[in-house]
Amino acid sequence: QPDDRGLIGDVPVLRVTRRGPEAVHFVPAALEPGAEVLLSLDWERRFDHMQQHSGQHLISAVAEQMFGFKTTSWELGRQRSVIELDTPLVTAEQVQALEESVNEKIRDRVPVTVRELAADDPEVETVKSRGLPDDHTGPVRVVDIQGIDSNLCCGTHVSNLSDLQVIKLLGVEKGKKNKTNLVFLVGNRVLKSIEQSHSTEKALTSLLKNGPGEHIEAVKRLQSSVKLLQKNNLNLLRDIAVLIARDFKSKPAPKQLFVLHRKEGDSEFMNIIANEIGTEETLLFLTVGDEKEAGLFLLAGPVEAVENLGPRVAELLGGKGAGKRGRFQGKAAKMSRRGEVQALLQEFISHQNPGA
Repeated sequence: QPDDRGLIGDVPVLRVTRRGPEAVHFVPAALEPGAEVLLSLDWERRFDHMQQHSGQHLISAVAEQMFGFKTTSWELGRQRSVIELDTPLVTAEQVQALEESVNEKIRDRVPVTVRELAADDPEVETVKSRGLPDDHTGPVRVVDIQGIDSNLCCGTHVSNLSDLQVIKLLGVEKGKKNKTNLVFLVGNRVLKSIEQSHSTEKALTSLLKNGPGEHIEAVKRLQSSVKLLQKNNLNLLRDIAVLIARDFKSKPAPKQLFVLHRKEGDSEFMNIIANEIGTEETLLFLTVGDEKEAGLFLLAGPVEAVENLGPRVAELLGGKGAGKRGRFQGKAAKMSRRGEVQALLQEFISHQNPGA
């Protein structure tokens, strides 16, 4: 269970941890030894942890009683909590039956009590436990859910299951080592989840212009439309790439350097141009993406030239790349430096052909 937070006087507590029998508080400013201070607890945080922790005890106990599923560990997360069950499979029907059972016990207003036993008390051996820490001293703490569960625990808990309000089991996920993770919310977290879902539903209703019951079908239609548009756009880009290459090749005196940038292109767009133009004599520098931010680049041409220039082009563009057989391509973080790359390539060609 996560630690408590709050104030010591007006100094915030950043973290609390245990060192043997002592609670160590981490604060951002020094405190005067012996001073009388008012301690203020972050009750919303504490009560949330109480609800989730008592809920975990209840779910674990009932899951074992109903189906023989033993709890091997659990995690109290910031938004949702998870119980690791020692079973490879939990069916949807079992999840539903478990949820109905734990909520019935909440409605029964079952008391939750805390008692302390001496560490050598024989009764300690009859209580569920994952073992005590090596540096434990003093009595041990037992949390009892009347008639349901008795567990060694150092966490904070509610005094009655009715304080849990409600438990919602969100489903199961595949765990490690042939185990199953059961995801759950308790109390106020359920209310917050409903509020968030309702806000999302209202936003979707406004965007999709239909009722909640029609949201799924509306999204499916949008996805189909997007796929079709993407397919058409890709076909158009391919046609444009071929036309660009043919236009370049149709000129009476093709240049030794071909430079092109297109915001809407992709890797395939650049490679089509390179294939159509051919790279035996022409050096191509192609880029796609945002003109001033990140994008993709392709350097194609004579093998020796590309091997020499490729890493330098990537470095100028603040990116990384790799290549073989006369092509070097990768991602660029600084597309605004395309002009510097063009100047580098032009200088290279000038040195290769002094009389040009």
